[in-house]
Parts: sequence; structure tokens; C-alpha cells
Amino acid sequence: MNRIFKKNWNPILVVVVTIIFIAGLADIKYKGRFFQLLPNSIQAYLTK
Repeated sequence: MNRIFKKNWNPILVVVVTIIFIAGLADIKYKGRFFQLLPNSIQAYLTK
């Protein structure tokens, strides 16, 4: 069982990083919690 997890570690990591990246983009697009935590100057730049 442990060998299977080590062998499949790379594809799992790629999937997790991709999901986090897409969630971050969606958060910025729809002005979610992460977007609200950004400084006002960055928020103004992103909304232009």
C-alpha cells in the first residue's frame, strides 16, 4: 500500500495544485475572501 502511494504521488500533487490554482483565480474573479484580503491598490489594479 505504501509503495502505491509513493508511486502515484506526482499525479496527485499536480491535481491538488491545479485545483488550488483554479480556486484562486475564481476567488479573484468573483471577489471572494482572498480578494478582500488584498491591499486596496492591488484590488484596484485587478478590477481595471
